[in-house]
Amino acid sequence: MDTSRAEAQAANTRSLIPLLEQDVQRSIHRLSVITGKAPAELESQLAAPAPIPPATPGIPVGLPSDLLRRRPDIRQAERDVAAATARIGVATADLFPRFFLTGAAGLQSVNASDFFDGGSRFWSIGPSLRWPIFTAGRIRQTIKIQNARQDQALIRYEQTVLTSLEEVENALVACGKEQDHHQALIQSEAANRRAVELAGQRYRSGLVDFLNVLETQRSLLAVQDDLARSERTTDQNLVRLYKALGGGWHDEMQLSEFKP
Repeated sequence: MDTSRAEAQAANTRSLIPLLEQDVQRSIHRLSVITGKAPAELESQLAAPAPIPPATPGIPVGLPSDLLRRRPDIRQAERDVAAATARIGVATADLFPRFFLTGAAGLQSVNASDFFDGGSRFWSIGPSLRWPIFTAGRIRQTIKIQNARQDQALIRYEQTVLTSLEEVENALVACGKEQDHHQALIQSEAANRRAVELAGQRYRSGLVDFLNVLETQRSLLAVQDDLARSERTTDQNLVRLYKALGGGWHDEMQLSEFKP
């Protein structure tokens, strides 16, 4: 019975391998495509099993407020506010008279049929003045519209900054908590290894059956699987943190060790 249970457990574990290999192939194909290569071009580099590269939990000093300006969405929202403010100035300038120090010439007609006739031509020499007093109402409406657009741009800018701060705080919490989770899993793996050794010793001494050994081995494998997932999640959380901060800093910048 113990042998049959061990064989069943081994077969169940083997059944998971094709699914994992499928995920590996999909990841390789995805990485190849997003780097501008054929789907299988990176297979020779990535197919061989290798440990997950250790994360470097170092982030530039002064986060998060100063590095948020590195984010392109914040820079775009900031430029939108500046552009909307500039349009208000342009619209307001239409209310004031305009002075021309040089001559002017052109065509002017009430009817389109005689627009190009000689009588439609006009010209002037010397300084001149143009003041759109009869269109002041339309200009004021335009100014109100531009003011409303500026308010909208400012609201979008504030919301973008708040969302960015939220993403940074969430990324910081995720990094810190996952590190705590990872350390707890390391301790759990060590304890399960001791349990496997003790169960093996008791089985060889005839004190317990092999089912006890099987259960401790299964517990160890489950913890090791969780530990591998935690290592992956740790790196992913660090990438999310760099992305939330905008990234782009140089290697020569001062780094501070990340502390949750």
